[in-house]
Formats: sequence, structure tokens, C-alpha cells
Amino acid sequence: MRIEEVKKSERKKGRFLVRLEDGNILRVTEEELLRFGLRAGMELDGEAMEAVAASVRASSAKAAAANMIGSRALSKRELTRRLVKKGNDAADAQAAADWLEDIGAVDDAGYAAALVRHYGGKGYGPARVREELRRRGVDRELWDEALEEMPEAAEILDALIQKKCRGELSDPKEKKRVSDGLLRRGFGWSDVKAAMGRYTEMTEDRYD
Repeated sequence: MRIEEVKKSERKKGRFLVRLEDGNILRVTEEELLRFGLRAGMELDGEAMEAVAASVRASSAKAAAANMIGSRALSKRELTRRLVKKGNDAADAQAAADWLEDIGAVDDAGYAAALVRHYGGKGYGPARVREELRRRGVDRELWDEALEEMPEAAEILDALIQKKCRGELSDPKEKKRVSDGLLRRGFGWSDVKAAMGRYTEMTEDRYD
């Protein structure tokens, strides 16, 4: 395959457009341009063409991965899934995620701890936070350490009950409404029951 033209990309800094005789265009990095010695008039045999194409796919996946991480934090697994969904080869997506992990741009342990602090701060319980960690692709081996960042369940529950309770918890309907809401937030029944007991004692003390 003959290269008809090589020119700098006007849209992306550090990229070059390599136009082939069949009309296809390869978007290569400057490093690839030099490594493969790409120039106008050059003939690429099948092996060379595949090597250039494979390198282009890999560098494109890295660029896409860097852009994704630059806009928001992601777990390594979540990043890989998104790259594949965008059309990147699974092996290239994994290699790009590995590369970002190696340079410290992807840190699953730090990401897990940040998620726990975020959702714990919003008043969610351990079960709901675990589900969020699972949904976002954080490895289970990182969960326990990350969950140490959770505020105390009692502290969160006491604040939530005082905020959400519309009446006395001696009313079965009110008790069920409040307890169901707290259970949906991911708190265990024993913690919810204890918190409602503390709230009941506090309200009773007000009227003694």
C-alpha cells in the first residue's frame, strides 16, 4: 500500500494524517511517524501495514482513556468497559487502562475511598455503598479498606431520623415509613432499630 501524503493534523496537536492510495487515512502520533519512517511515496507491505494499524489502535485507545479520566474519575474496570463500548478493541482497552494505572492516573483504592466518603456523606449506608462500589467496577478486595472511610452508622442514622421523621415513632405507619426509607438507603435493620430507639427516648425525654 502506497502512502500518498503525510501532513500535520490541524485539529489535534502531535497527530499526523497519513493518506493511503486507497483513500483511507491513518491518524498517527509523531512517535509512530518516526518509528515506522512514514513518508509520502513509501510502500507498506501487509506486515508493515498491520504493524502501523495495530500501533494506531493502541495509541488511539490510550488517548481516549486519558480523555475519559481527565473528565471524571473511573475505576480501571469501568474505564476498560467504556473504551470497549466506544469501539476500541478489548486488548487495546485493557492495555490503555494498565498504562494509566502504571503512571498513577488510575487508582482504584483511592477511587473506592472517595466513593465511600461521597455516598457516606450523603447519608447512605454500607449496603448501598457496597452496591455502588460493585456497580462502578471496584474489585471486592478493596471494599473493606475503603469502607473504613464511612462515617459511623449511628451518627448518620440519628441525623436522618431527626430530619425525616414527621411525627412520633409510636405511630406504626410513621415507624414503617421511616424504617423503610432507612433500609432502602443501605442500613441494616439492627442499626435502624437502635437508632429509632434512641430517637424515641430523646423525644420522650423532652416531655418528661
